[in-house]
Amino acid sequence: MRFDGKVALVSGAGSGIGRATALGFAAPVLIAATRRFAHAVGGSALLLAVVLVGLAVADGRAETPGHRSRAGRLLVATDALSDPRFARTVIYVVRHNEQGAFGLIVNVPVSEVSFERALRPFGLEVPPGSGNVRVHYGGPVDEQRGFILHTPDWTGEGTTVVSGGFSLTDDPKVLQAMARGTGPRRALFFLGYAGWAPGQLDAEMRTGAWGVAPADERLVFDEDPAQKWIEAMTRRLLEL
Repeated sequence: MRFDGKVALVSGAGSGIGRATALGFAAPVLIAATRRFAHAVGGSALLLAVVLVGLAVADGRAETPGHRSRAGRLLVATDALSDPRFARTVIYVVRHNEQGAFGLIVNVPVSEVSFERALRPFGLEVPPGSGNVRVHYGGPVDEQRGFILHTPDWTGEGTTVVSGGFSLTDDPKVLQAMARGTGPRRALFFLGYAGWAPGQLDAEMRTGAWGVAPADERLVFDEDPAQKWIEAMTRRLLEL
């Protein structure tokens, strides 16, 4: 089943990053949990909707001379980063080119919601007692938008491969498949994202605010959020 939605340019700090298909997803419990977290770290207010979004993460264009893409790698917040919203965060970089950068914070879970409640607005049924899905704070931009990052063993109509080990899906049927035990082996569900304008991330990296570490399935999908930052920081040091 395909859900129609308007196509719009992603706005905010990550303007120009890509195009997104907005899908209505009414889930007040997610909104409330994320609003509490955003208030605690100084984030903006949320809109009364949650959206599953598929990003066009590969535009087929070459990097500009002198630009080094961090796509498919992890950004690790250092002590030089003063923004409290990103303190000790680990960000999986989905896209980084001359238009800007887009990433998802992989180590800040905020709540859980039942699969049944998450999928009810789409008219998708799940088996009784399907359990819950954990909700992660993906970043302070467009906190009403949702993203699912998962292993590439599952594909659907709205699936885009980000790198060899990670995919994004915009079709809510991935949640239905997860509830039925037929979805990807591992997955993370996010609200919001971290976005950078052209050249902004590169400038921040020159100040030492971010380290870079290799990404792999075990680290990104680890159940212990605190351990993710520790291990990613260790990997960053080993790369120096």
